[in-house]
Formats: sequence, C-alpha cells, structure tokens
Amino acid sequence: MVEKIYIKNMVCDRCIRAVVDLLDDLNIAHEAVILGEVELKKELTTAQKVHLQARLSDLGFELIDDRKSQLIEQIKVLLVQQVQNSEGEPRENLSDYLTQNLHHDYSYLSNFFSAVEGITIEKYFIALKIEKAKELLVYGELSLSEIAYRMGYSSVAHLSSQFKKVTRLTPSRFKQIKSAAKRVPIDEVGKEP
Repeated sequence: MVEKIYIKNMVCDRCIRAVVDLLDDLNIAHEAVILGEVELKKELTTAQKVHLQARLSDLGFELIDDRKSQLIEQIKVLLVQQVQNSEGEPRENLSDYLTQNLHHDYSYLSNFFSAVEGITIEKYFIALKIEKAKELLVYGELSLSEIAYRMGYSSVAHLSSQFKKVTRLTPSRFKQIKSAAKRVPIDEVGKEP
C-alpha cells in the first residue's frame, strides 16, 4: 500500500462496486476497496485527485482530505458495519469496538464525534439500527420479534420504545403504512429534518 484515501458516503456493497468501477475506468491502481476507504498502489497526482473528486461527486461520494473528517467517516463506517452485519450475534461493547478499531480512547472519539456531528455516537448508532429495522419491516419477511433479535435488542419492547422515539411511530404502525418515504438514506441518518 502506498496511499490510503477516504471517501464519504461509501456505505454499502453497491457503493464499493461503483468506486471500484470508477477507479478501473480512471486507470487508478488499487489494492483494496472497503467501506469508506481505498488503498492505492501509488500516490495520486494533483490532477488525478481533482478528476477523481469530480467523478466521485457525480456518484454522490466525496473525497475526504483532512484527518478530522477521515476519523468521523471511519466512525460512521464502523457503526454501519455493526448494523449491517448483525445477525442476532452477541455484539461487542460499542465503546470497545470503536476503541479497538480506531486506536483512540472512546471518550475522545465520543466527544469529537458529538462536537463535529451534533449528535452522540450512541444516538447515531440507534438511528442506524432503526433505519435497518425500518428496512426489515418494509420487506415484511421477519416478525418484529425476529427483527428485535437480529438487531441486538433485548426485547421487542426495547426495539419498539427506541423505534417510537426516533420515528414517532410504533413499528406496527410503520409496517401498516409501509411508507418508503419514511425511510432515510444511510448518509442522512442522524441529521435533523
């Protein structure tokens, strides 16, 4: 690895595929592309960076240059991974998970995230989980009990309580109206309407 770049809003497998296709199209050699970051085989020239940024922007992504923004994006990517990869498995403590993966004290990460994003890491994580629960409710393939288990909630009541706090609807009511308009894109989670 020669250079690592960070890309804002790259939060799903389709996003990764789009970035890989773009890098291939621009003949930018890369070793690995994972959520939010790309390991390049050689350093980009200024002209390449400008061209890459323009093309990423067309896809709804943004090249992140400063370290503070990179850290925020890394936190978000790790939280999205926690939510997307949850299958009812016992979860590692969130603070331990972030500390272990980012090599910073959790109180630093928490204070930094809150100062920059205007929302706590915990509230952001809950908002992500509720968005995933909404997705699962819209699909209609799982019961509320199965969704609660999959999302790591201790009970349906706990899921329902957090769901109502975030959406102002009960999960049952949300499922009744099945409104996709009530869902929020992953890169908009945690932002005030």
